[in-house]
Amino acid sequence: MRFHLIDRIDLLEPHRAVRARKLTSHQEEYWRDEGRGPEMPRPLVLEALCQAGTWLIMGSTGLRRRAALLSADTVAFDGAVRPGDVLEVAGRVESFGADTAVLSGTVEVAGRTVLTAEAIMCALLPTEDLEDPAAVERMYALLTRGARVAGPAAEAAA
Repeated sequence: MRFHLIDRIDLLEPHRAVRARKLTSHQEEYWRDEGRGPEMPRPLVLEALCQAGTWLIMGSTGLRRRAALLSADTVAFDGAVRPGDVLEVAGRVESFGADTAVLSGTVEVAGRTVLTAEAIMCALLPTEDLEDPAAVERMYALLTRGARVAGPAAEAAA
């Protein structure tokens, strides 16, 4: 991933839901100013939700599968993200199969919704085909440190 848009996972319910966050910094490379001050490009706000969804998929499969975006039915952007904002990302599983998953979710900043996305379809690919499994395991441990991992699949993913 070129941009790591998830700093921490607060809740991971395998095959159900994820709550994560990203503290933005003035030092990030991606800020754009279109005359209203620096803003995070809208596709990267969606990418934050997709990255949280990827960690949900990986946490649900014992880190063996990861998500690759295929399509999104509906994406609505409802506000700007500025340097210093904390993205509060919430994703939920709509369906989860052997080869695909469908997720929906929101991104909020200080209690206001800045993005809503419905029916994000992802292909589920072997993690080792895309990334070094040891690096994924280290990052997952770092992101979920202190997180609540809940649900019946939690033991299988551990």
